[in-house]
Formats: sequence, C-alpha cells, structure tokens
Amino acid sequence: EKWPQIPLLPSDPQGRATARMIEEICDTVYEATNWVYAEVVWSGRAEGGSASRILDKVEQQTRLIQSWLASKLGGNDYFNGETFGYADVCVAPYLNRSLYYGLGPAQGSPLQEWHARIKVRESVKPTFEEMEAGAAVMAKNMRKFLEGGLRREYRDHRLEAMIKLGGLDVVLEGLRKETIRFGWPEVGV
Repeated sequence: EKWPQIPLLPSDPQGRATARMIEEICDTVYEATNWVYAEVVWSGRAEGGSASRILDKVEQQTRLIQSWLASKLGGNDYFNGETFGYADVCVAPYLNRSLYYGLGPAQGSPLQEWHARIKVRESVKPTFEEMEAGAAVMAKNMRKFLEGGLRREYRDHRLEAMIKLGGLDVVLEGLRKETIRFGWPEVGV
C-alpha cells in the first residue's frame, strides 16, 4: 500500500500550481512578515514611534496576506478542497505564528475556522506545541542578538520585508553594530 493514500498535492495541474504558489508566498512573504514582528517585539531592534510604525505595517501586511489566503481557501474546508494537503501544511506554521502574535484572522472567519480544524489534527498539534515552546525560549534569548556575539541572518526576503515595512534604520544600525549578517557567502559589507 502506497503512502499517502490521499496525495498531498491535488491531482489537477491548476490545483498543484495553486498549492505551490501558496507555498511560495508563505515561505517568503508571510515568513518574513512574522520575522519582522519578532525582530521588533522580541529583540527590541526598534522602539517608540519607529517600532509603532513598523508594527502597524506588519499588521497591515498580515491582514493582506490573510485576505489573500482566505480567497484561496474559498468555501472549502482545506486549501486542497475537501482533504488536508500540501497547501495546508505550508500555511499552518505561518498562520499559527500570526495567531501567537495576536495577529490572527477574525473570530468566526473561514480562515480562523480552518485553523481551528487543523490545530487538533494529530499531524499538526505536536508541531504547534513545539512552536510555542520554542517561541518562549526565543523570546527570552532574542536580546542577546543586540548585546553582541550573536548575529541574526537577514536573508533576502527578510531584508526586503524589514526595509519595505519601514525598518531601513534597523538594518543600518544592525550593520553598524555588527548584530546582523547576510547569508553565505558573506563578504565584508
């Protein structure tokens, strides 16, 4: 018997393409938006009015992403339609992270109901529990990235998001203090 009995990707080309498009948006734009939130709130890379402006933009962008995801979910129980699949696996960690930050979809909305359905799945529940445990540890340790010795990696989509969401000064300050770095190969900046 082949596993999985229900394929993770839809069988039709358009469904597969949509699932992969959802993956791309989640792995880049959504991940980076959540990451900017953590950089501001957990690591304190911006304060006062600067932090407020960045977080306002993070919230706006999160709402836009969630609206787009809601349009892809449509009236279906899952992003693949009637069965849990690849796109659901891709959306789950990022939407869950937004909920953890207090930026989840509206109560009673289809996207919130989707999250309620998947969070009790045996294949998802342990991952969400691990995220919460890991988030608690990261929240306690993020300041170490500002105190020196540790540098956060600003990968391409994260760098773009930080700048796009109003954090150019955050990037410049991180470079000046050497508390941020770029991906490999990193040649002096």
